[in-house]
Amino acid sequence: MKTIIADMTHGIDEGMMKKAGQILLDGGLVAFPTETVYGLGGNALDAEASRKIYAAKGRPSDNPLIVHIADFDALRDIVKEVPQAAKDLADAFWPGPMTMILNKNDRVPMSTTGGLSTVAVRFPDNEIADAMILAGGGYIAAPSANTSGRPSPTTAKHVQDDLDGRIDMIIDGGPVGIGVESTIVDLTEDIPMVLRPGYINMDMLRGVLGEVRMDPGLHSADPNFHPKAPGMKYRHYAPKAPLTIVEGPADKVVAKIEELAAEKEAAGEKVGIIATDESAALYRHGTVKSIGSRAEEITISMHLYGILRDFDDRKVSVIYSEAFDTPKLGQAIMNRLIKAAGHQVIKV
Repeated sequence: MKTIIADMTHGIDEGMMKKAGQILLDGGLVAFPTETVYGLGGNALDAEASRKIYAAKGRPSDNPLIVHIADFDALRDIVKEVPQAAKDLADAFWPGPMTMILNKNDRVPMSTTGGLSTVAVRFPDNEIADAMILAGGGYIAAPSANTSGRPSPTTAKHVQDDLDGRIDMIIDGGPVGIGVESTIVDLTEDIPMVLRPGYINMDMLRGVLGEVRMDPGLHSADPNFHPKAPGMKYRHYAPKAPLTIVEGPADKVVAKIEELAAEKEAAGEKVGIIATDESAALYRHGTVKSIGSRAEEITISMHLYGILRDFDDRKVSVIYSEAFDTPKLGQAIMNRLIKAAGHQVIKV
């Protein structure tokens, strides 16, 4: 299969958008930008299209897909009911980086929901994504557009690196704005539960819903655990080299990473270090990359996956990263980083 690359970095190409929509209506796959990461889209109401998504990514079939819509009223046609909490969240955060889990109706095939009776739905805040969703029938199932387990794509090149020749089209909309996946909130429980942290943080959710809690399954290592949302069960976001996070006071973190990097270099290994603008100059060993500034934490989320992929390109053999427990996005960033590290954390 030859993958079409549609350049929309300077605006929507109506001809190519119509072609993308037809691909989706015909059961094909189109990768597209959102405000969070690039998604791999297929017709959410077509069971075979969902199976194609799993196959293209190499994704386990019990890992649910998110259905993307471009109109709040479209939600009513795929769920059994729209509770008041869903209306309140939509008023506050849609379009935007927030996914709601609700009880699905029979229009949504089980292959889209990973065999669950619930469906994850979001309304992205990206004009290319919204135009493509409408062109493709209004309901697009889309996980991140990468090989399963790899760092999520934040540019069209990342998508091409992983999926070229395996999908029908990639729409290039330039770099994304946030860089980590949407917050997922389960509204099927008595108390709303966060199944995946993201840009919409707990304080923001509580400001709308009141009581909200974090699902304990988020950290489950049980192989029999059945995920209700993407990213809950399997190793995700991982670079090719083993990654270890070092957590603690800033000076001790730098000293420990320096010690570990020196040991690895002495053994002939190529070391990658993830630092910040504030700390990068303090390191004397390894290939040091700044992920952004702690004073502007959005820069950290924007660059996280790109740095992991850059270290893959540089063929480092081991990666050490500082921890990023920043006030607003820290929970989301650390969730992704800990999964990428396979929970390998050193506390100093």
